[in-house]
Order: sequence, then C-alpha cells, then structure tokens
Amino acid sequence: MIVIELAREDPWPEGDWDALALSAARAAIERTPQGPLLTTPARVEISVRLTSDAEVHDLNRQYRDKDKPTNVLSFPMVQPDLIDTVSQNSDDGEVLLGDIVLAHGVCIAEAAEKNVSVTEHATHLLVHGTLHLLGYDHQADDEAEAMEDIERQALAALGLDDPYTVRED
Repeated sequence: MIVIELAREDPWPEGDWDALALSAARAAIERTPQGPLLTTPARVEISVRLTSDAEVHDLNRQYRDKDKPTNVLSFPMVQPDLIDTVSQNSDDGEVLLGDIVLAHGVCIAEAAEKNVSVTEHATHLLVHGTLHLLGYDHQADDEAEAMEDIERQALAALGLDDPYTVRED
C-alpha cells in the first residue's frame, strides 16, 4: 500500500496535493517491475515536500553540489536492488521509499514555458521523482529513454499529454 506524507509550504497554494501526489506515484509505480508495491500489505511511504526555490536551492547545493534551484529532487531511502524484497522484510510493516521535493518558482516557470498548468507539470515532476526513488535515472541516453517512456505511459494513464513534446496553444 502506497501512502503519501505531504508537507505544503508557502508559496504553494492550497489544493488537493495529497491526491495528486498519490495518483502520480501510483501511475509511475504501476508501470515498473515494482508494481507489486501497490498491493503489498506493508505501508510504503513516500514523503513529498512542496516548498520554495530557496529551500530546494539549499538542498541541491548540499546534496548535489549544484548551486541553483531545480524543479524536483528525489532522495531514495531504499537501494533499488532491494525494493522487491523490502516490503516482505520490513520489521514493522512500514517502509520509507524516499523523499520528493518540488520547488514552487521553478515549477511555475517551467509550466508557463511548456504551456501547461502548474498542476499538470507538478504531476509530471511527481511521476519523475517517484521513478528516481525506484532507481531510475536519466544520465545515459538509453536510461533516459526508458524513464521517459514510463513517464509518458503514466501521464497518459492520468489523462495528461506527453511532457516531452512542445505544445503550442
């Protein structure tokens, strides 16, 4: 069972971010070999933090040595090769899959640049972040293609357009 623990900070507006994050995470996980996490009796928790560019900038500098904000950061708590067995081996039936952090200003600017709603772009970033928690990466071209393909499938299942095509409205 996937559970979202969400913290929303200003300047993020109020909204049903918990439901959005849960649907994004479920759509991403369902399209991977880790799909059984959705039905495991263990509580598989993803922590989501909607925060400011300044906080993401600090985290990006501290953990990635990049002195700028970015749209999304993911901090996996489970080694990718152990994800399949982690729910069976959990002592208390709870597993923290990891943390996803979104930067408000960067998300707003990217949504405007892509000509999509902030909610739609945040959904894409949550799908993307969830895949990082599962061990997916986009450093090599073949890995990037595989990750983007899963993102496209997950977003299509949520009724959203391909985020990697240019949209002109």
